[in-house]
Amino acid sequence: HFHTQFNKEIPWETMDMDFMNLNQSAHGDREFGHIVTRMRKNRKVVVGHWQDPEAQAKIAVWMRVSAAWADAQDMRIIRFGDQMNNVAVTDGDKVEAEMRLGYHVDYYPIADLVAVQNRVTEAEVDALVAEYEKEYDFADNCKAGGKDREQVRCAAREEIALRRFLEEKGAKAFTTNFDDLAGVDQLPGLACQRLMAEGYGFSAEGDWKTAALYRTMWFMGQGLPRGCSFLEDYTLNFDGKNSAILQAHMLEVCPLIAEHKPKLEVHPLGIGGKNDPARLVFTSKQGSGVAATIVDMGNRFRLIVNEVECVKSKELPKLPVASALWIPQPDFATGAAAWILAGGTHHTSFSYDLTTEYLEDYADIAGIEMVVIDKNTTIPQFKKELRLNEIYYMLNKALC
Repeated sequence: HFHTQFNKEIPWETMDMDFMNLNQSAHGDREFGHIVTRMRKNRKVVVGHWQDPEAQAKIAVWMRVSAAWADAQDMRIIRFGDQMNNVAVTDGDKVEAEMRLGYHVDYYPIADLVAVQNRVTEAEVDALVAEYEKEYDFADNCKAGGKDREQVRCAAREEIALRRFLEEKGAKAFTTNFDDLAGVDQLPGLACQRLMAEGYGFSAEGDWKTAALYRTMWFMGQGLPRGCSFLEDYTLNFDGKNSAILQAHMLEVCPLIAEHKPKLEVHPLGIGGKNDPARLVFTSKQGSGVAATIVDMGNRFRLIVNEVECVKSKELPKLPVASALWIPQPDFATGAAAWILAGGTHHTSFSYDLTTEYLEDYADIAGIEMVVIDKNTTIPQFKKELRLNEIYYMLNKALC
């Protein structure tokens, strides 16, 4: 809903009754506003002159979100394995998700992926490893002749198979599960990192909602410079006003958020019971971003958004994974407490390029609840918002 007019300024000296009759958008927009309000239609209202850069920027946000919403309406999500240990927060009502969000979630046994992997040729592996060598720095043990060179080749074979499988199934997102790896050499960390960079939605441990949200946020941010990733609250750093949360995972963090050129490394992984996996190791850029998750509240989906500030991280010599370090807004204690009160997951979809405005537009289009944790958040007010939302959605369901 764009509230504007063609002329920027009032033509004080020439405006007459004919002008008034022929230029009525200023109040015609209010007529349209009444219509859609009475119809209870969600919409974004942009006010400004059509040549105003700020108004154009708001419309541009809405256009990106609308394109991502359209992309989600036929989003097929492949799950290799179930939720990790049946973790409730990473699961949800898949039927309601298809009705409300457009997601279609399918399970496939890892054996189906292994069948594709077994058809990958050595020439295909050679070509992909050569691509790795152009794009990343290599640890010595991963270089030609290194003791873990074969593990790099196995990772490449898994990536080729995963991409081919997703293409054949028409899928836009997928999840893995480190309890379900029969027939593969290693947890496919490198493959997941690179597929995320191409725009495939991903989340670990069967978390299909975060995988889908990552795809949507990547789609919104196409062409923007700073990147996005799947992340997980890993551990906490208590340091007064500088208290922060280390974001990482076993392997699967997207290289789009890397501060410097990633390094391809192979190290043991004490979980999953497989051979040593390859992965890209790096620390993230510094700067502002948004972390988001969708949770199933039983009678509705809730989108939780936390504005965060990524700060300079340190090297992790004994934890060779990709990572980010952020301070949730308005501060560590308030941000973390509000996230927990809202029922947020330990997984998030994170973006440097998107703002809360993008996700607000998305929630309006989807017709789902949204709560925001930002610099203005206080715990008493946030608790009140959650309680009022509960009443609103209970009454809305009763009336419908």
